[in-house]
Amino acid sequence: MNAIVYRRYGSPSMLHCEEIAKPTPGPGDVLVRVHASSLNAADLEYLHGTPFVARMGSGLLRPRRRVLGFDVSGTVVEAGADVTRFVPGDTVRGDLTECGFGAFAEVAGTREEA
Repeated sequence: MNAIVYRRYGSPSMLHCEEIAKPTPGPGDVLVRVHASSLNAADLEYLHGTPFVARMGSGLLRPRRRVLGFDVSGTVVEAGADVTRFVPGDTVRGDLTECGFGAFAEVAGTREEA
């Protein structure tokens, strides 16, 4: 699948489209075909690696997570065995802040509660 990725902190010129592996859902996870995502201040802070102290959680020298995107809306394409609230075909929106981001991709994987 295609995603907008970055491998180094810096300006928006660090972003590029790349083919990456589609996420694999765990038992309590859903995969969402992304219809829309927003670009917000948090995405830019992670892209720039600021404030510097935040790099303790996101990667000191380079980002641990390569795909940004906190806000997502789309359609569930796959649900884990323990998912009870959603089935494939459901339209959803969510906040991936606590789930590893990833909305700047064709498919985002996230926990059911996000």
